[in-house]
Amino acid sequence: MQTDVLLLICVWILGVAGRSARQRGEMLEIYGKTRSRREMQRTEGGSDKSGSPILKRNPDITKSSMTKSEQLLRVDDHDFTMRPGFGGPAIPVGVDVQVESLDTISEVDMDFTMTLYLRHYWKDERLSFPSNTNQSMTFDGRLVRKIWVPDMFFVHSKRSFTHDTTTDNVMLRVYPDGKVLYSLRVTTCSLEIESYAYTDDDLMLYWKKGNESLKTDERISLSQFLIQKFHTSTKLAFYSSTGWYNRLYIHFTLRRHVFFFLLQTYFPATLMVMLSWVSFWIDRRAVPARVPLGITTVLTMSTIITGVNASMPRVSYIKAVDIYLWVSFVFVFLSVIEYAAVNYLSTVQERKERKLRDKLLCTCGVSHPGLLMHSSYSDMDVNTTGNYGMPEENGDKRDRILVQLALADDRTGRGKSPRSYASTWIDTHAIDKYSRVIFPGSYTLFNIIYWSIYS
Repeated sequence: MQTDVLLLICVWILGVAGRSARQRGEMLEIYGKTRSRREMQRTEGGSDKSGSPILKRNPDITKSSMTKSEQLLRVDDHDFTMRPGFGGPAIPVGVDVQVESLDTISEVDMDFTMTLYLRHYWKDERLSFPSNTNQSMTFDGRLVRKIWVPDMFFVHSKRSFTHDTTTDNVMLRVYPDGKVLYSLRVTTCSLEIESYAYTDDDLMLYWKKGNESLKTDERISLSQFLIQKFHTSTKLAFYSSTGWYNRLYIHFTLRRHVFFFLLQTYFPATLMVMLSWVSFWIDRRAVPARVPLGITTVLTMSTIITGVNASMPRVSYIKAVDIYLWVSFVFVFLSVIEYAAVNYLSTVQERKERKLRDKLLCTCGVSHPGLLMHSSYSDMDVNTTGNYGMPEENGDKRDRILVQLALADDRTGRGKSPRSYASTWIDTHAIDKYSRVIFPGSYTLFNIIYWSIYS
């Protein structure tokens, strides 16, 4: 009895288990059919919509080597090692410059340092992109290394560099139609711009707006110069091995602040010339006074000329300041020569008077005192003698009386011909008198002519 009960329980359990298995299989079959049906629908839908976000995931742009802007410009689709329109006509490149500062101007080395903004304008259809707003895109120097830009350089430049604080001072602006603006901040010491590799057959440089292409900051000021005007020009430069190149020129006209040089150069030179004229009012017998004065003014003028030349370029042509300084030096030198002439003629006159006195002592003697007193010695100008301002001894006074007597005899026809003694008397004091007028007058006339030309 117990055995039958156990068998019934086992049969019931097995029936329940089989029923559960069949239900589980039916459920799996239904799930499988449903899944197959969905996959078929997805497959059919995928054939109609290939860009469905469910089936195809967009790439991660942040992990791409190209930025969105580069993808828009299609940088990798073109060879930017070649110029735009290669094989066709020369590509025009417009240029304009804005001068930020004129830092230093060296007259000795004949160079200068200038900081400027150099801008290039050209059109590259390879960089055109679609745009609904027609707005440009601006980039820094990183994109510049991947596209074509004009290879400009400054001719005759000793040193040029692009500023890189805090980053490279380079800007690139691209317009939807492919027009490009390339700007950079440069410090250079040259005013001639030229392409290094491209001749005028490949690249045509021109000033974008003529003279308006060159602008300066109104706040620019120099200690010694004033920017008077500036203009631009364009010429062709020829190299025997490569050909013709377009070259752009910047011309500055600087006017010197003359007041500094008036104080440092012109006024001291003028004062030295005027000081040399003082010797004309000093007694010609005062040799220790007149000679050192002349030598001092000559040496001072030499020092002024040396100092000015040290701050000027060593050029072969004559400068305006050279004309003034050397004419002033000539006036100072002539004042020394004037005294040398006066002193020499005075010495010659004394010798002739001495010879004439000896002759008179031999022929006339002193046996006619009344006749001697009859002479007009009292009316003789002492300035005409060789001993101006010097006391005469009794013997010298007697000799002077004898010379005057001889001249009186000549006037009365009792002696030799008047011309034989006329050459004896040379009024050396008159040379100083004339010099007091001629030297200042000539120097004043020179200044009038000089400043009317160079002012």
